[in-house]
Amino acid sequence: MAGITPGSAAGSHLSKQLSYAQLSRQSASPHHHARTAAQVARSTPASSTVTITDPNNPTKLFGSKPSSATDRSNTQDGNSNLAASSSGGATLWTTLDMGGMGLKNLTATVCNYTFLTVLYINHNNLTWLTPAISQLTLLKTLDVSGNKLTSIPPEIGLLIHLRELLLFDNNLVTVPGELGTLYQLETLGLEGNPIQADLNNLLMKEGTQAVIVSLRENAPVGMPPPHRDWITIENDYPENETEKFTVLSYNILCRKYATPQIYGYTPSWALTWDYRKELILSEILGWNADIVCLQEVEMGQYEDIIGETLKHQGNYDGVFFPKSRAKTMSEKERRVVDGCATFYKADKFNLIEYHLLEYNHNALQRPDFKKSDDIYNRVMTKDNIAVMTILENKETLARVLVANSHIHWDPLFADVKLVQVGMLMDDMEKFASKHLKPCASTVVTTPSSSPPSSRQNKKGPVYASTADMPTIICGDFNSTPDSGVVEYLSKGAIKQDHNDFGNHVYGSYTTDGISHPLSLKSAYASLDEMPITNYTPGFKGMLDYIWYSSNTIDSLSLLGPVEQSYLNKVVGFPNAHFPSE
Repeated sequence: MAGITPGSAAGSHLSKQLSYAQLSRQSASPHHHARTAAQVARSTPASSTVTITDPNNPTKLFGSKPSSATDRSNTQDGNSNLAASSSGGATLWTTLDMGGMGLKNLTATVCNYTFLTVLYINHNNLTWLTPAISQLTLLKTLDVSGNKLTSIPPEIGLLIHLRELLLFDNNLVTVPGELGTLYQLETLGLEGNPIQADLNNLLMKEGTQAVIVSLRENAPVGMPPPHRDWITIENDYPENETEKFTVLSYNILCRKYATPQIYGYTPSWALTWDYRKELILSEILGWNADIVCLQEVEMGQYEDIIGETLKHQGNYDGVFFPKSRAKTMSEKERRVVDGCATFYKADKFNLIEYHLLEYNHNALQRPDFKKSDDIYNRVMTKDNIAVMTILENKETLARVLVANSHIHWDPLFADVKLVQVGMLMDDMEKFASKHLKPCASTVVTTPSSSPPSSRQNKKGPVYASTADMPTIICGDFNSTPDSGVVEYLSKGAIKQDHNDFGNHVYGSYTTDGISHPLSLKSAYASLDEMPITNYTPGFKGMLDYIWYSSNTIDSLSLLGPVEQSYLNKVVGFPNAHFPSE
């Protein structure tokens, strides 16, 4: 320990290790933590936070009358706790003390107690820990001190809520790099182990977080996920290949949002834009979709890199608009504002017209909305947008309306999401109504578009109504399958008193409800939706969608989900293989 000065930062890290280790050694007797908590409970009005239980029967509380009822309930944060009712009333326990019991193996049953936040299995005779311990995802304290471990499973790196990982007095020489994902860890207890010198010195001089950062930055990159297969939905393919097209929707995670503060479990090198942009562009070009809808695209990156790369390497033309705030900024500031970009294969489609919908500006154009304080206080403060395009198939001259949007993110603003999507559908109908008949005028061009092809005097179809026009809606809707947004899009209407509106007032939306004329279907509805389009420690589920008008478009095949066996081994996205969440 030479070179560490008492009272210095390094000295405090050493002192913390030694004091924690000493406390650990004093807890070697059976159920030390439970007995200590019981003594505290007898001397204070507060109830004990540690409950001794039968590991084979978590509803049985030693030292109390038999439980009269048990119930699993979901707390507000979605965590499952076991409630055991005893003579003293309902007792919620989340701590299990199995310390000092001479255990040689940890029963697999313990790993089913997914409600645990504290687990003491210290001072036993354990030589091995089951990887199934990773199921205890709510753990904040794990004490495995005073055993005979020579290694710990890398799966412990999945316990991202851990604040204390106490491994004192084992036979550990090193710890797995996967522990680098434990970005919330405050104490890594390694005193009393023959830990390799460089790791031990780093811990003593700079503390737990320095070790975690080092592990995270230097951890080997795991095996990539298996290739995602296409799932056939409809075998009756059209004979004319020109009628088929593929669609890709992708929130690419804007550079300014990809920070260590938000994604503390991701190596810093995997968060850099230089690294992520290569994966993003490679993926887009690899899937080679005919229509690509991107969200969270920085204006500068669209102009300098994304637009140019997709044009020259993928033969794409594109339309991009940044969020509304860009209008109030300088040229330099505008370049870092993100927005939505829609790309299309230049050899397959002509661009007939494009249209920008700014939700906050659109709200002010509705007389019934102007009377609502909620419009000004909740909707006007969000500058989300949608980009619409009318694309014309160069061979068949059939037209398709493509809408690309990024809806507000905050779960506390479900009403705003519903209002934004209501305005989206209203505006789409107006835009589509202008293109029910073939357009005889010149094809629209953008700065990045290719020269239009000759139509050779052919005429495209006439659509009887907007409901008959082929329509695709892509985007990050920040809405789960049970939300009002998804209900509205899939069912075509939503009542004025829907729960997502809350007590807010939004003109005719909250007096008459909302409806739209399209027969929309989520592309993945036939699979009961994708398991996940967003995978982070805080949320794993579906937020992004591709909708299509089911009366005018048939879904032939879908890109399958990411293999579950891969997901089970990673904390969340982004990571080395997936550049966006």
